Amino acid sequence: MRIMIAMSGGVDSSVTAALLKEQGHEVFGATLQLYDARGVVKKGACCAGQDIRDARRVSEKLGIPHYVVDAEDRFQTTVIERFAQSYQKGETPVPCIACNQGVKFTDLLTMARELGAEAMATGHYVRRIVGKNGPELHRPVDLSRDQSWFLFATTLEQLEYLRFPLGDMPNKDKVREEAERFHLAVAQKSDSQDICFVTDNSYIKIVEKLAPEGVMPGEIVDEQGVVIGHHEGIAKYTIGQTKRLGNLAMRDGQRQMVLRIESEKRRIVIGPKQNNICQTFYLRDLNWLIPVPTEFLYCNVQIRARDQERPAKVIIEKKDRVRVELETAANPAPGQACVFYKGTRVLGGGFIL
Repeated sequence: MRIMIAMSGGVDSSVTAALLKEQGHEVFGATLQLYDARGVVKKGACCAGQDIRDARRVSEKLGIPHYVVDAEDRFQTTVIERFAQSYQKGETPVPCIACNQGVKFTDLLTMARELGAEAMATGHYVRRIVGKNGPELHRPVDLSRDQSWFLFATTLEQLEYLRFPLGDMPNKDKVREEAERFHLAVAQKSDSQDICFVTDNSYIKIVEKLAPEGVMPGEIVDEQGVVIGHHEGIAKYTIGQTKRLGNLAMRDGQRQMVLRIESEKRRIVIGPKQNNICQTFYLRDLNWLIPVPTEFLYCNVQIRARDQERPAKVIIEKKDRVRVELETAANPAPGQACVFYKGTRVLGGGFIL
């Protein structure tokens, strides 16, 4: 096959390219430029100047063509600006999902088709398994590297075209061993960080610039609406958070946490930890990798990137809205993803309201 590799300049995508070329495929690489290559970006960011150079060197080593795609403007509008706006709404965003939905699995994939590729491969740790009704998305063999939660919004059409060679790798050490075998200079390169565009370990400066209402002062209230303090911006808080509460962190001998964020009023509602959990919540922007259930679905759900699965009943209310009823209570945060699983298979998911 003729396959385009989405090359970030890291070890995972580099090994992906090497393995597929070794298997006899016609391979070429493409790297997204998400930042000004002349600018200063933090160590651990992806798709910056050094990473583009690393991807190019790996491509030269493998003897494959390599393209650089300027996606700076698109990344700014579809990922960074949405990230800031989400915090302004009192949500907890997941920019990696937005990046996969946009520049990676839409723009790059379109480019791959235009260049005559029959498939596009990435270095993600998930498995694409062809079942009786077509391709399925599954957790990887190495569950410690699982990225399926971040890829739940992959459409069936995209999944037809995508390939994930690292999903069957037993562990990351094996991937690095393969990089050494292919004599790739990135064999011991550090992994990129989740929020690559937060350059100083603080997202607040981004919100200040792009969504300034998110850092305007407001009230902190208890569950009865009584004002008990003030904050310096709702963007500095997320559901379930206990830090930044100062003297309000303990009240009446009970540890307090953020229960709700009322963005229209710029108000933070706090209360005891046990009041933060619930068994029912709703989802928006659904993506299904199975036929949409007519009424309900019993499955396991994962409501955070590093959370455990929980048994649940997913009830279809509208085409674009479902109700999730957990078997045991949890603390879902608006803006985070809730992904549906059956065994290792991703069934679909949506974003928490």
